[in-house]
Amino acid sequence: MTVTKFGLAVAGLAFTASAAFAQQAAFKPAVVYDLGGKFDKSFNEGVHTGAEKFKKDTGTDYRDFEPQNDAQREQALRRFARDGFSPIVAVGFSQESALKKVAEEFPKTQFAIIDAVVEKPNVESIVFKEHEGSFLVGLLAAQASKSGKVGFVGGMDIPLIRKFACGYVQGVKYAKKDAEVFQNMTGTTGAAWNDPVKGGELAKSQIDRGADVIYHAAGGTGVGVLRATADAGKLGIGVDSNQNALHPGKILTSMVKRVDVATYNVFDQAKKGSFKSGLQVLGLKEDGVAWALDDNNKSLVTPDMKAAADKAAEGIKSGSIQVHDYMSDSKCPM
Repeated sequence: MTVTKFGLAVAGLAFTASAAFAQQAAFKPAVVYDLGGKFDKSFNEGVHTGAEKFKKDTGTDYRDFEPQNDAQREQALRRFARDGFSPIVAVGFSQESALKKVAEEFPKTQFAIIDAVVEKPNVESIVFKEHEGSFLVGLLAAQASKSGKVGFVGGMDIPLIRKFACGYVQGVKYAKKDAEVFQNMTGTTGAAWNDPVKGGELAKSQIDRGADVIYHAAGGTGVGVLRATADAGKLGIGVDSNQNALHPGKILTSMVKRVDVATYNVFDQAKKGSFKSGLQVLGLKEDGVAWALDDNNKSLVTPDMKAAADKAAEGIKSGSIQVHDYMSDSKCPM
């Protein structure tokens, strides 16, 4: 090989390497939702809201994918990574095993996962203290209840949803020790997140037993819970996104889980070059969870109820009120 040809070959290799690095480092955000779809009015839709806000604020578009079955999660993550997308947000604990594989295959791609922990140098894991927010809506449920009986409808029967339920029961009992709490889970597979008919049936069964306030943590299934409580003249409690507007005046409040903010921040950090892998835990103190008060439910929350919830929130932030975390200890004290 002549010197000229050798020089051209080296230059070509350098150009190829630079181009490859540029492609890997390029800011091309993407989202892979959990089952239930991005318009589930709950968890997935919160992520979608955050991504859309980032798009509006920055003018930067993103790609997303709605899996229809478990196998498509890994396929979508790998396809986005292969096509140079970064960061890629994996939505939901069910994507943990898929992301572990794909993150290893694409070490220069930035990933984030919501509701699970993946210990890889290129993954940011974002989890929430759902039990803290659930405690507050449980307190409000107990105060709003006239029968002294309230309910909880979960989606898939997993520790994460038991975490919601445990915090809720603690909040109810904190406000009224003798209150009764009915609990039902929708199922044991991913289909439990998108079965509003079953959600409505479970809510009706709890109403038949005397429940007049029902909290759901069931994704798209919860739409059926809220519809059933509204139709029966009872009160529902939404989750993840602010669902108060679904049935104005008939939803007591919503336990807001700020997955929208988490998604926005992942995109923003990556765009600015400040993306950080590792674990991020968001609770009341970090504004990661909250309860929603707006024009749709303000007539349902009395000043005394709001004062009690605000006082409890400060107690949780300061540590004077300890809310049990089912994920660390499955023996819920209530």
